[in-house]
Amino acid sequence: MNSQVWWFVARSSGIIAWALLTLSVCWGLLLSTRLLARRVSPAWLLDLHRHLSGLAVVFTGVHLVGLVADSYVTFGWAELFIPMASSWKPGAVAFGIVAFYLLLAVEITSLAMRRLPRSLWRWVHRSSFALFGFMGVAVWAIQMAWIPFWAAGVVNAYAGITLPNVASVALHESLGFSKVGHYPHVGFKHGAWHDVGWWGLRLVDVLPMPP
Repeated sequence: MNSQVWWFVARSSGIIAWALLTLSVCWGLLLSTRLLARRVSPAWLLDLHRHLSGLAVVFTGVHLVGLVADSYVTFGWAELFIPMASSWKPGAVAFGIVAFYLLLAVEITSLAMRRLPRSLWRWVHRSSFALFGFMGVAVWAIQMAWIPFWAAGVVNAYAGITLPNVASVALHESLGFSKVGHYPHVGFKHGAWHDVGWWGLRLVDVLPMPP
């Protein structure tokens, strides 16, 4: 099996899960506002809404399996289910983990809707908007933020940071950058000499052939 198969499985399934969730949220809004109630059977609308949500759960599960099987980044139980436990893009991964828990909460309470107080179900179901936001941030930060650079053929991104700068280092490392160099006393700033660190990020997993 090609070593990149699981890389594609993990990323494609994550994008598909996000797309299904988007459709489910939009369809739920149409259902709640009854814009289509006169043209389509309400029962059919509700079934489609539920099937879209269920498929989002299925593809999220495929996404988790792909992450574990992929050798590019190591994901164990902690990295999959504990926010900020991953050393690879911890901020973006944390958003995805929170979105996963919200997705489970929405789906479980929806399946048990008849046994729950209506107010509790409605409150949990409204968290779908937060779920959509968290998953959107995760997908954008991990999958799509670098698309313009990929399209331009950029392979690596680098950032020079005057040290110490805890906030900037934390920001770049949350986006997946790692330290690749350190130059002592080469940056003059605010009347003093400072060290300068370099952080790098590989934008592609497979290096292209030279032209």
